[in-house]
Amino acid sequence: MDEYSCFVDWDKMDVTVQSQDAKDLTCTEFQELKQLARQGYWAKNHSLRAKVYHKLISNIPCRTVTPDANVYRDIVVKIVGKRNSNALPLPEFVDDSLVPTYCLNAEGIGAVRKIILCIANQFPDISFCPALPSVIALLLHYSKDEAECFEQVCRILACNDPSKRLIDQTFLAFESSCMTFGDLVNKYCQAAHKLMVAVSEDVLEVYSDWQRWLFGELPMVYIARVFDVFLVEGYKVLYRVALAILKFFHKVRAGQPMESDSIQQDIRAFVRDIAKSVSPERLLEKAFAIRLFSRKEIQLLQMANEKALQQKGITVKQKRQNVHLAVHAENFKSEIVSVKEMRDIWSWIPERFALCQPLLLFTTLEHGCSLSRFYSHSEGHEPTLLLIKTTAKEVCGAYLSTDWSERRRGGNKLSFFGTGECFVFRLQPEVERYEWVIIKHPELATSGSEPENHVSPASSTLSSRSLPSDPSDRLSPFLSARHFNLPSKTASMFMAGSSECIIIGGGDGQALYLDADLNHGRTSHCNTFNNQPLCSESFQISVLEVWGFRDTMNG
Repeated sequence: MDEYSCFVDWDKMDVTVQSQDAKDLTCTEFQELKQLARQGYWAKNHSLRAKVYHKLISNIPCRTVTPDANVYRDIVVKIVGKRNSNALPLPEFVDDSLVPTYCLNAEGIGAVRKIILCIANQFPDISFCPALPSVIALLLHYSKDEAECFEQVCRILACNDPSKRLIDQTFLAFESSCMTFGDLVNKYCQAAHKLMVAVSEDVLEVYSDWQRWLFGELPMVYIARVFDVFLVEGYKVLYRVALAILKFFHKVRAGQPMESDSIQQDIRAFVRDIAKSVSPERLLEKAFAIRLFSRKEIQLLQMANEKALQQKGITVKQKRQNVHLAVHAENFKSEIVSVKEMRDIWSWIPERFALCQPLLLFTTLEHGCSLSRFYSHSEGHEPTLLLIKTTAKEVCGAYLSTDWSERRRGGNKLSFFGTGECFVFRLQPEVERYEWVIIKHPELATSGSEPENHVSPASSTLSSRSLPSDPSDRLSPFLSARHFNLPSKTASMFMAGSSECIIIGGGDGQALYLDADLNHGRTSHCNTFNNQPLCSESFQISVLEVWGFRDTMNG
């Protein structure tokens, strides 16, 4: 056995990791490290993995005063003393999370609690960190003693590189990561998302388990492989693996009855027993096959979600309202969609708005068929939901990310604006949602030449507003077209409006074109959403409604 095995119960550990010849790791290039981590290069030898972990963690940029092994030796006796650590209560910030034992021996299991208590003493600013017990338990397998493990965990917690997010340490960061995960599921695992919406009352509650799947339920051999890559590539890896878990859960369980009365419990059980269906290699392969947003885009989404929570005053753990019931049967009335249909639409919208209730802003039945009245009632609201019922009883619509007042920025020209969160859909005769083409085909954003400034898919007066290119504006919206190197503006024609018409989606056609009287419309395939026509290609409008999002928590 090696010097890093004092806390390991080798009867529980996969012995194959001990039998391979150790090769020292000499490379320092990020791309090479990334490849080796994904291939499991240091997973084949216990001692090598321990050395690599030490090297990677020692390279994490940290706060100047970061507690080290000597601090642990100084404080552990004062904090734990001679008491049995297993009897000591854990700090509130671990939130009753699982304290996994993985392949630890009795001494290692006791050491986890001691280290948690010492970290609580040294990091008074940590208010919520349910992943901590798992990270400590994992690193103990690769530490010479408790003090060394303590130092490594402290370095991870004290990372001060703003571009390198590692472990959530506040409820705000944790909750916004859960919302961000929900947004990613909605975009990348639509079949699984549909199942969650169908079988759970509160979808966000299911997605709030995502870190528990990784740091709690995943068996040792799996979480160690995930951690290998996480230390090299950062937080985005965690989203990838959790998305892959959900995809496999849906694939294995699709069509089968639920095993318990809770989808949450079913997913947890699936993850605990994941070895029955998926190998660690296959899980990582699936995770890296998902063509996820860039790190910058995910950061922008996370910031948008944090801001939404702060505005609602949700910065500490509290009982969440039942998000799924944002659309209340007793006070929701639409002439176009049923409560169930509106709930289906609500399940597609970004998590930060799913906390809101629908608010009717405009309806042709009450406000008349006038585009100017459409604008006056819709302006000042962001986002909005456009619903259309045709005289042939077809139902379609669009989720629009941006305030209609933005249309004035183009002067007299009909200019496109909005972001890649916009989408179009139809509900009758059958349900279909079409998102921004770049989400499913990210390769379109990196090929080709620089974006063109002017294109005229509808008329000679139509142009795409040239976007400011100031890189210092870090807070430009999530999925803003300016973040993508688009070969043509036709891939980012989200919404446009003038006194004569409204257009949603452009490039070789329009997903929706509505005239000034809100009487007639057209629909066809367009490049922005790569959609089929949303109803009859030329249609007459029976009813049109615009819905806003009312913040229920601030009245």
